[in-house]
Amino acid sequence: MSPVEIGSLAVAALLVLIYLGMPIGVGMLAVSFFGVAALRNEVVSLRMLGAVANDSLREYLFAVVPLFVLMGLLVTVSRVGKDTFDVFQQLLRRVTAGLGIATVFANAVFASITGISIASATVFSRVAVPEMSRHGYTKKFATGVVAGSSVLGMLIPPSLLMIIYAVLAEESVGRMFLAGVGPGLLLSVAFSVVILLLAKYRPGFVFEPTANGEGRLDHRGDESDSARALAAKAVPIVALMVVVLGGLYGGFLNPTEAGAAGALGALVIALLRRSLDGRKFWNLLVETGQITVSVLFLILAATFFSRMLALSGVPRELAELILSSPLGPYGFLILYLLLIIALGCLIDSISIMLILLPIALPVAGAAGFDLIWFGVLTVVCVEVGLLTPPFGLSVYIIKSAMNDKDLKVGEIFAGAMPFVAAMLVSIGLIILFPPIATWLARL
Repeated sequence: MSPVEIGSLAVAALLVLIYLGMPIGVGMLAVSFFGVAALRNEVVSLRMLGAVANDSLREYLFAVVPLFVLMGLLVTVSRVGKDTFDVFQQLLRRVTAGLGIATVFANAVFASITGISIASATVFSRVAVPEMSRHGYTKKFATGVVAGSSVLGMLIPPSLLMIIYAVLAEESVGRMFLAGVGPGLLLSVAFSVVILLLAKYRPGFVFEPTANGEGRLDHRGDESDSARALAAKAVPIVALMVVVLGGLYGGFLNPTEAGAAGALGALVIALLRRSLDGRKFWNLLVETGQITVSVLFLILAATFFSRMLALSGVPRELAELILSSPLGPYGFLILYLLLIIALGCLIDSISIMLILLPIALPVAGAAGFDLIWFGVLTVVCVEVGLLTPPFGLSVYIIKSAMNDKDLKVGEIFAGAMPFVAAMLVSIGLIILFPPIATWLARL
């Protein structure tokens, strides 16, 4: 067989192994090893595997993964998410459907100090959904808002998916973080607009048909926190954002140093609030290690897979085929994004990126696309998969965290659909106006 045929067969074999249930990292390593062995020989394959492990995992950059994961877990246990929601709830208490908008912006802020969508979905399903239900919002809408806004965790920096993309695309992590700011704000605004439109034109979707003759309970008369209490809740949030994002965007800290500073700041907050004892801290360290090892193992496997494909010449042949066909660069882009969304219905976010990017990045580079802009589009489309059936990881996380027998998974998916529509519109805007993603990263 020719090298291209071997590479194509390797891709097909990987898809079959994933379908049969093999862990994606193990499948990638196996396919890549046998692919290189077929292209060269077993000795070259073993040496390449050792070189990949040495090159990809010894980089100083990979220290950023455990630091941001630890920071996110510490922030979660220190009740910062609840305080963030309380602050925005108070600020938006006079706005129609204000609790929904408060959830969106609280999630956006929480995302800027965690970077993990699952953490946002877990925290706000326990904090925001009961509060919204108490004030007369339907559970379908309340859980849909939490599911929709949880995707901001992987877009607004710091973001684990942005780190993974930067490594695979050999782009700057700092620039990828900066590129997520504009699209993150765009999505936050789009979600808020969707909430206002639903409240005006589909009140039955948003509010229970109960009190006040308006189909909702009015929460404007609730006893509000004092300005001092509100400030006390806001100070830790703002301080952590200033340390991490201020240091990162101000040029004082690189991504790894920002992660270390953020983890230390989150640890101090957790200790001051007495929400962390020795056992909890040990469990957090173990969980951080487990998440980090799984991510780094996947990156190692993806790097080996990428080198095997490069050796076979599949990406080069694919780029020439697509770019010389009537499909053209933007036809390739649309098909690529649709494929990501389709895969999001079946497998998790990181796996999608690790499978597709080794093939798609050379094509995107040959098409002349800005790889930072391409990365933002990739992450947003990957995040759509968190909300779409049947996989919809954020939806199942919310269902599990709520532990409500009367709440059906279908209700959460239905509540999230308007936010999926908002994400698709936002993707269209980012395609039409690339500076939304690139202006800050290129300063």
